[in-house]
Amino acid sequence: MFVMLGNMIKRDHFDSVEEKFPGGAVDAEFDSGKVMEQGLVTFTKMGNGPWMEDGQQLKPCWTESNFDQVEQSKGFVTFSLTNGPEYHISQIADAVVVARYVGATLVIPDIRGNKPGDERKFEEVYDVEKFVKSLDGVIKVVKDLPDDISIRDFAVVKVPNRVTEDHIAELVEPIFRTKGNIRLATYFPSVNMRKTTLKSNTDSVACLAMFGTLELQPEVNEVVDSMIERLKTLSRKSDGRFIAVDLRVEILEKKSCHGSGAGGTKTCYDAKEIALFLRKVGFDKDTVIYLTQSRWDDSLDVLKDIFPKTYTKESIMPEDKKTKFLESEDSEFEKVIDFYICSQSNVFVPAISGLFYANVAGKRIASGKTQILVPADIPELNYSDDSCNYSSAGL
Repeated sequence: MFVMLGNMIKRDHFDSVEEKFPGGAVDAEFDSGKVMEQGLVTFTKMGNGPWMEDGQQLKPCWTESNFDQVEQSKGFVTFSLTNGPEYHISQIADAVVVARYVGATLVIPDIRGNKPGDERKFEEVYDVEKFVKSLDGVIKVVKDLPDDISIRDFAVVKVPNRVTEDHIAELVEPIFRTKGNIRLATYFPSVNMRKTTLKSNTDSVACLAMFGTLELQPEVNEVVDSMIERLKTLSRKSDGRFIAVDLRVEILEKKSCHGSGAGGTKTCYDAKEIALFLRKVGFDKDTVIYLTQSRWDDSLDVLKDIFPKTYTKESIMPEDKKTKFLESEDSEFEKVIDFYICSQSNVFVPAISGLFYANVAGKRIASGKTQILVPADIPELNYSDDSCNYSSAGL
């Protein structure tokens, strides 16, 4: 993903709070002016917490000169975006890599939610013109299939996330050559955060697709910006800084969160554990916290008792936008809002392991927002090339 990422978030980064902060008191703070360093992360006492200044943006791992012109065939590749923005960027990358390899034209995808009939057009969430322009010279992109081609005639092909050239050559290209058109479905064998050292000719293409193609359409972007500005206004005592915590009650209640992962490590942290962790790190009661939980739940009261300025979407979203963007408990818009606010917050805390954590971290580090506080080991998360191999100047 990035050259620095493996060092930025170590597996033992905050494994034992008591070891890092002698005494383990809930009210432990840093002395004014003192600095603590762990890996590449530097904390200083600034106002009401150990905030860190943003670093420099990393240089992208692609340039236009990386891409030779590819002769396009008459065939098409279609696919859908599913399961939220953390999956969208990976699905985009796989589709672009496959389309370029086989020489097909890519059809702009639709967006599908978890419920039957929950479908949206790409342009309802993302900027279509930006998407098409970003892939100019890499692959041909069209908004719709020609009228004389039916999607029912397409062969459905499943590909693993981060599909390799060998996989395409052996299992995808033969079907494309035979059928002429294919519909891709990306599956995710695992979420792996270990850095992959193997290089591929498709790396630059995948990296561009993941980090250079998707931007929110203006109305959605306006909502995200307004919510971020509201959080900054509420956090005047800490110079407009705020923490975003990926904490969703419905996930915490699932069986997969009731126990330990590989090596006996926890995979999820509840509101009380997050509250105590943030206090031990050094944030005080005036710290502003944004939760990805859409609507308030009684189980979150313990967090608000310690950090009164804790908010969900319903409390900071403009009233005139709630009907559209908070229309259902499983709204695709809500997932997108969470992903982009977590990517732009001053601090990100993943209370839940998964691809959301991995791809938010990648997006943050690419933009220089490297303050990611992990309560303890989060296993089976391999930061590999989900964000491709950015390289930072000077590293």
